[in-house]
Amino acid sequence: MITLLLVSWVLLLASQSVQSSSSTLLVLGDSLSAAYGIPQENGWVTLLDQKLTQQTMQQLKNVQVINASLSGETTSGGLQRLPGLLAQHQPTFVIIELGANDALRGQNLNQTQRNLAQMIELSQQQGAKVKLLGIRLPPNYGPAFDRRLAQMYLQLAEEYQVPLDPFFLADVALNQELMLEDGLHPNAAAQPIILARLWPQLQAWLTE
Repeated sequence: MITLLLVSWVLLLASQSVQSSSSTLLVLGDSLSAAYGIPQENGWVTLLDQKLTQQTMQQLKNVQVINASLSGETTSGGLQRLPGLLAQHQPTFVIIELGANDALRGQNLNQTQRNLAQMIELSQQQGAKVKLLGIRLPPNYGPAFDRRLAQMYLQLAEEYQVPLDPFFLADVALNQELMLEDGLHPNAAAQPIILARLWPQLQAWLTE
């Protein structure tokens, strides 16, 4: 009887240890991370989730991915939703992929930058590590506005000391065969390529 109790206690402690070593990755993005126009299971965030579960390193294998991305999301919308998401999921890691819709709608990028700054601060105040995914604009928006957008992400990354991919669609955006007909959203074939670009960055970030 005593032996049985001891075994049960050891198993309980082991279970609690595994649970305590798990972590949550929250992805807060727009249609570029929400698998717009393609099956959800083909999106790069879902592919990331699958890749993490296949890892032998427990630190990666135990990462649970929560995709809170919404098509059409702006930085204002993301900022409104973030406190609730932080309270609900208590993430260890937060990827912020927002700003494209602000820019496409011609919104004031100073406000966009302030919104992103608040999201970074809220996440860090909760003890989460933050990574930014930047985006660039189609050529018809003009080089000056595109440079301002790129500068915005760089300034945020430097100010808050967070890692940044300045253009996470860089490997697919200029290839029409990897984009939907609208020329703005990557298709299903592009998703593994996006993840292949991000994976070395994320692997280092999640284990540092």
